[in-house]
Order: sequence, then structure tokens, then C-alpha cells
Amino acid sequence: MPVHTLTDVDFDATVINASGPVLVDFWGNGCAPCSRLAPIVDALAGDYAGKVTVGKLNVHDHPNTAIRFQIHSIPTVLLFKDGQVVESMVGWVPKESLAEAIDRQI
Repeated sequence: MPVHTLTDVDFDATVINASGPVLVDFWGNGCAPCSRLAPIVDALAGDYAGKVTVGKLNVHDHPNTAIRFQIHSIPTVLLFKDGQVVESMVGWVPKESLAEAIDRQI
């Protein structure tokens, strides 16, 4: 399952209104920890295909959503369930920690 490229326009339709958990990576250009986290997020999308929606939102290109969810540092990963944030992780996070967070919600 591919990672969804999220925007300010489609965020609610893809994330807030989704059935099931949604993992969102808030990232930005030129962010070294974001670059290190990207392949982990991509791998999780494959590992949890059909169980969890995975998306990425570039905070520089889509600042309204970043402001809405008070993203002050990147990368920040939010895990949503039923339209609500249920987990929040700031900075580079190991794959195991992200998987544990997902497993708690499925």
C-alpha cells in the first residue's frame, strides 16, 4: 500500500474521516531526521497494508494542517483513530516504537 501524500485540502477526507487508524508523518524539506524517518514510514505502510492508512504531510507546503495540529518540531508522527489523535511522537522514532503504537490501535 503506498503512502498517501497529504495536503491541507484532502487531510480531513483522508485522515479525520477515515475508518481505522491513520499514521501521519509531518515532515519538511531539509530536515535530516525527517529523511531518516521516511524509509521507516514507507516500510510501515507496506507492513500494515489493509490495516492502517499511512500518510505524509510536508509542513512547508501545507502549513494550515501543521498549525491546526500544533506541529512545532519535525518530524512529528501522529496516529489518529476515529478522527482523534491517539499517539504523538516527536523526532526520529525507531520502527519498533511506531509499530507498537500502531499495534495498540488495531
